[in-house]
Order: sequence, then structure tokens, then C-alpha cells
Amino acid sequence: MKNKNKAIWGTRFNKTTSKIFEKIGASIDIDKRLYEEDILGSIIHTKMLTKQKIIDKKKGNKIINGLKKIRNEIKNNKFKFNKKYEDIHLNIEKRLFKIIGSDAGYLHIARSRNDQVITDFKLWIKKASREMINRLNDLNKSFLKKAINNIQTIMPGFTHLKNAQPISFAHYLLAYIEMFKRDKKRFISNIDYINECPLGVGALAGTSYKIDRNFTSKKLGFKKPTNNSIDTVSDRDFVLDFLSTASICAMHISRFAEELIIWNSDIVKLIQIDDKMLTGSSIMPQKKNPDPAELIRGRAGKNFGALQAMLTTMKGLPLSYYKDMQEDKALAFDSYDTLLESIILTNELVKNLKPNKKRMFSLSNEGHTTATDFADYLVQNNGLSFRNAYKISAKLVNYAEKNKKKLNQLKFDEVTKIKNNLNKKVMNVFDVTNSVNLKTSYGGTSTKNIKKMISKLKKEFK
Repeated sequence: MKNKNKAIWGTRFNKTTSKIFEKIGASIDIDKRLYEEDILGSIIHTKMLTKQKIIDKKKGNKIINGLKKIRNEIKNNKFKFNKKYEDIHLNIEKRLFKIIGSDAGYLHIARSRNDQVITDFKLWIKKASREMINRLNDLNKSFLKKAINNIQTIMPGFTHLKNAQPISFAHYLLAYIEMFKRDKKRFISNIDYINECPLGVGALAGTSYKIDRNFTSKKLGFKKPTNNSIDTVSDRDFVLDFLSTASICAMHISRFAEELIIWNSDIVKLIQIDDKMLTGSSIMPQKKNPDPAELIRGRAGKNFGALQAMLTTMKGLPLSYYKDMQEDKALAFDSYDTLLESIILTNELVKNLKPNKKRMFSLSNEGHTTATDFADYLVQNNGLSFRNAYKISAKLVNYAEKNKKKLNQLKFDEVTKIKNNLNKKVMNVFDVTNSVNLKTSYGGTSTKNIKKMISKLKKEFK
């Protein structure tokens, strides 16, 4: 009875575990989140043991029924987790002993916590990745809806935060759709990369039991078993892939949040954000602050930190399994929670932002944004090389700047002072709407291109 409450591995030990080590070493507060995956893996493992006649059907059914009872207890908050039993695996196993007695001891035949936890974690990462894919689809649909309503909204495109060339606001929104589509592809690829089942490799060397790893792989939704038992228990690439993808996605969201913050400022005033997505000041009554966007921008650092922490944990580990790896779950769970909330919040921001169309159009004429169009006109209609045309256009910009005029405010005779022998049609190039619609190359900002892309994306997001 003395050893009743000891950890499973405590049989060989004569002294009680240090309290501080027990506190730090226990992962149950973190990995209890894996209970569904752990119970599913144990049920499938039991079915395999029964199928292979390693244990008889009566014991197998008894174990499975006990595991299902535990699953219901956890779902209904009637299960008591205990740090003495360290992790989700041993907490469930201890409870199984109480429910069905000594037959619970047959469950752990031909497996180790090493392959068990990786199986659980891979199943969870697959589930988490699918959730991210669904959330990114929702986000892209919101971007698309906003784009559909702003095809004709002209704004300045920026490089170096300086006005560069006129673009459609819809084209700008579609740029983020492309980013989030890549994030989605990365999550999909990660699912494919990890689609090998670890269960059955044991502690690191495999097992002498005649198990059927193809059976467990198929039943757990994996394509095939892993190839090398040592690599299997020491592998955390699948966690790094998830954290890396989450970090890249968080970076994309942060870039969008940064732009909203700048555009919503009283200096720029390109957009308005609905009051439900703003906060006030404790001292300045007039303030309406874009705090949700700032939180998204700040929280990206948590995603980056989790990736860096995991890389640092893994970089010095010889083969095969070490307790260091226990840190992986907390990092992945936190990164997942952070990114999921950020995606949902970004979706709300997209739905609740409104472009200041007049301000956008006015600002698109600031900064001589059609200068490149003038240079292109000279190449296409006057046979000049682009470098010569560039120099002439630069002279025109200098003239306009000196005379405190925008390019669209110049008169034809002023333009011909810089370059003679021009047709009056040249004046069309200084119109920002015309400039947008001239960009007909594939992927460009013309209305024609945007409409085609929107049509394509509508089918894709159905």
C-alpha cells in the first residue's frame, strides 16, 4: 500500500520525489488538453492488441469501456487530475486501474509514453492546423467581401511609406488574401508532413511484440507508420513546422494591423474603424484608439517567441528522447491560442473598417504618383528608351514641385515645355483612375484584372 500513490515508474525508487521537481516535472496542467487524443490512441492501441491476440477480447473490451468512461468524466468535469501522476497518460491510466482493476495493466503493452505522447501531439497538431485553415478561409472571405465593394476606390500605393503609384483599394485587400492563402497552404503542407504514425515505436527501439502498426496508423487517420524508431521519439520537427507557420501568419496579421493603425491616425485618415473596435482614454475624452489592432501587432511577438524557444530547446539534444521536449506542448498550445484569437480579431476589424474614399482619392494625387505613367507614355508613343523617358518625367516632377502643382493640375503647354511634340492625349496619363486601369499586366491593379481575380476567388472560397 506504501507505493499506491507513487508514479508508475516509482517502483524502483526508495525516496519520495522532491516537491519542487514534482511541481516542475509534472505536465498535467498543460497536457490534459490532449485527453481526447490520448484516449483515442489508447482505444486504437487496445483494438490492435486484441486483433493481434496479444491480449484477449474480454480484457480489450474491458479496457476500452473503461477509457470511454474516463472520456465522459473529463468532458463532464468529473475527473480529478493529480500532479503526482505527472501527465495525461498516467492520470488516465491510474483512473483506469480504479475503474477496471488490474486488467488496466495490459494497456501499456508494446508502447511507451515516448511514442504515446508524440502520437497524441501529432493528432492535436493536425486538428489545430485544420482549425487554422478554416479560420483563414473565413478571414479571406471577409477580405474578399470588402474588396468587392471597393473595386473603384482609388488610393495611393506606398513604398517606403511614400506615395508611389495609384492603386485600387480592392487590389490592396486582395494582396492580403494572397498572404493568408500561403499561410493556409503551409498549414495544409504541415498536415501532410506529419501524416506518419509514431505509435508502436516504443521508448526508442521498437518492440518484440507482433504488433500491427499499419492498423493503428490507418485507424488514427495517418497515412503510414514512421520509418525509424529513434527518429520518431526524438522528432519535434512537426512542432517547429506548426510554430513556424503560426509565426509567419502572425507576421502577416501584424503587418495588416500596423497599416490600420497608421491609416486610422489623425494625420493620414485613410480609414475609419467602427466604435465597437476602438477604446478610449482615461484622461483624454476625445480619444478613440485602435487598441485591437495594437494588440494583434503586439501578440505576434508571442508567436515568434514560441518558435525561438522551441528551436533553442531542440538545438542541443542528442538522440533520442529527453525531458526537455516536454516544453513543446505549452509552446504550441500558447502559440495556437494566440494566433487563433488574433485571426478572429482581425476578421472583426476587416468587417468594421470603412475606407475614407474621398481622402484616398485626394491622397492618390499627392506625391506625383503618375510620373511613371508619363515616362511609360513617352516610351510607348515617342520611341524613347525608358531611361531617357525617366529623366524627362523627373524634370516634369521638378517643375510641378517648384510651381506647387500636382501633375494632374498641369496644363498641356506646361508639359510641352519639358517635352515638345506631344499629343494632347498625354494629359490622360495624369489621371489616377486612368493610371490604375492601364495596369493590365497579369496581377496588376486594373479594374479588369481585379474583377477577374474576384471571380476566381469567389469560386475558390465556396
